[in-house]
Amino acid sequence: MPDNNTQTQHVSSYTSLGTARKEMVTLPESTFDGTVNMPVMHKAVTAFMANQRQGNASTKIRKYVVGGNQKPWKQKGTGRARQGSTRAPHFVGGGTVFGPTPRAYDQYVPRQVRALAKKSALNARANEGAIYVIDAFNFESPSTAAMVSLIGKLDVATKKVLVLTDGVKSNVFLSGRNLPNVHVMPYSDSSTYHILWSDVVLVEAGALGTTLEPIAEAPAAPKRERPAAQAKPAKAVKTAAKKPAAKKSAAKKSTAKKSAAKKTTAKKTTAKKSAAKKSPKRKEK
Repeated sequence: MPDNNTQTQHVSSYTSLGTARKEMVTLPESTFDGTVNMPVMHKAVTAFMANQRQGNASTKIRKYVVGGNQKPWKQKGTGRARQGSTRAPHFVGGGTVFGPTPRAYDQYVPRQVRALAKKSALNARANEGAIYVIDAFNFESPSTAAMVSLIGKLDVATKKVLVLTDGVKSNVFLSGRNLPNVHVMPYSDSSTYHILWSDVVLVEAGALGTTLEPIAEAPAAPKRERPAAQAKPAKAVKTAAKKPAAKKSAAKKSTAKKSAAKKTTAKKTTAKKSAAKKSPKRKEK
């Protein structure tokens, strides 16, 4: 039997970083009116799970099994029962009787029934105090660490969390995709199954038709310096002391290369001069 409770419900609100806000959010009475219809929710969940089935199971009856065209033995004289084919259902390798064949398992649920089931699921979570309102999911980039920090501050890390955003937000979806107990989807795409699957529902304020002004977040705690920070200047001094020696060795190598190049050029010029002196001049006719 439906439970009609027309009292307005107020829930706590938080920021996207998990900081608690002072004001309470009033849930819209059009949706959160206290109605919890169990038979309708059961029908919606059953239909949802049935619609996920592909229906690919397939078996063959005796006329589709390969083989069995020949009579296994003659009709009379053997003492055994008469048989016409080895592909009969009682033979190994034979056909299947009343086996599954590909078919659709789809179930249709009217739109108003689905809407009532979703409303009942949301009211059930609201009655349990399992709905939290987030002012805005403004993730500049995908960050799983930010999602983990949010559910950790809300103390729901060990529960199944359903995050409902105001429209499609890919950064929020990618932030919770790798978390097995977190499911992110738009508020309009959620179904009775997803709401009842979760233990806690995080709803963005814009999805409920309310707006919350952003508040200043507490700055992150500064990182502590390492205790062994004094050892780094000593290393820097050592490296600085090694650099002049390296420069000197490089200068020596460059001068050695230049002298070697000069010697080779001088040898080549002397060899050319000696070759020119040895070669006799041709007599003119």
